Amino acid sequence: MNEQISTLHTSARQFCLPLSATRRGARLGRLLATEQLRSWGLPLDPARLIVAELTANAALHGRVTGRSFRLALAVTAEGVLRIEVTDTRGDALPVPQTAATGPAECGYGLLLVEELADRWGVRQGPVPCKTVWAEIDTAAPSAHLAPEPGNA
Repeated sequence: MNEQISTLHTSARQFCLPLSATRRGARLGRLLATEQLRSWGLPLDPARLIVAELTANAALHGRVTGRSFRLALAVTAEGVLRIEVTDTRGDALPVPQTAATGPAECGYGLLLVEELADRWGVRQGPVPCKTVWAEIDTAAPSAHLAPEPGNA
């Protein structure tokens, strides 16, 4: 028997769960992600705002009857928090709203994600899925958060 054991180099900080593609599933994803971030000792914002937006989009725009979506969080060795939401509507890619398209009550969520995340994007596949992801550099002070009162 071979005495050498191969080890995978994965982050101990990984969280992944399927959620129903409903408003309730999106809300549960936000609440569970908040608790996971808290248990890892990471700042809640802006991550929970990004999770809320991406899970709401999956429930609203990525919904396929009878199919769930997946929320995944991971922290890399470099201190990057990666948020991924995968749904089964690979044919419906997200398009950020712009001010040029006119005033609207909704449709600005991806602009919020763009402002809050250090990086974000969309990965297609495997068919019929797509994954919308966002990354936050947690090791460096975030430019996305206002300083605490008295610490400015």
